[in-house]
Amino acid sequence: MTKPLIGIGSDIYVLPGERDRAFVYTTYVEALRRAGAVPVVIPPQPENARELLESLDGLLLAGGEDCDPAVYGEERHPSVEMMDQRRQENDLSLAKLARERGLPTLGICLGVQVMNVAAGGTLIQDIDSEHETEIEHVSEPEDRARHDVLVESDTRLAKILGTRELVVNSSHHQAIRDAGSGLRVTAHAPDGIIEGLEDPKHPFYVGVQWHPEDMPGEESARRIFGAFVDAAKAFSEARDTSTEMSPATSGKSE
Repeated sequence: MTKPLIGIGSDIYVLPGERDRAFVYTTYVEALRRAGAVPVVIPPQPENARELLESLDGLLLAGGEDCDPAVYGEERHPSVEMMDQRRQENDLSLAKLARERGLPTLGICLGVQVMNVAAGGTLIQDIDSEHETEIEHVSEPEDRARHDVLVESDTRLAKILGTRELVVNSSHHQAIRDAGSGLRVTAHAPDGIIEGLEDPKHPFYVGVQWHPEDMPGEESARRIFGAFVDAAKAFSEARDTSTEMSPATSGKSE
């Protein structure tokens, strides 16, 4: 069986006096490789999003800085550090088109927020300013805080994890406020902050607020990436079967 090809939407690094760089963190690459996929980087090019997705078996929307609140109709909070506009346009296009296409999609941290905004949802722009909590949601990537997560029963995420309670890392100052059209909330922190979303009508459109790519030794992370890659394999096989049976490839006329 050919390994599934999974695209990772890239970030952009801008430093005055130097050329801009499109990049992804290697932790995403390594997590997909361990799960049996071939990861590829998708530089920002929203005009080509549809053609790109046609060649992929899965899409990973990675973490990063913040969405522009104007996209979901709000004024910008002073704490917001917006991602590069080129990345935002690319990620939103990829999220919308992958959902339409039925392409297996995993969103992580910013990625799940992008999935939500692409579906018309809104975000809490700054948890500490808007939500009273004793949980440390905001922490530095090199020393992430951890907290409990409670998973809703009868969700794809619950089936993937095989449990309704787990401990995750945390590094986000924003969170989902209102779920977008057709999306279901799948997990919460004990303080009520939303920690997961999915589209129950999609083969695999799953997002989590934590960073499983930085939890390589933990069973929950292995299960998430394993289920994602399995869904990408199934998508690839179904597409290949459909191509083999089509009149154009079989030489038969209708």
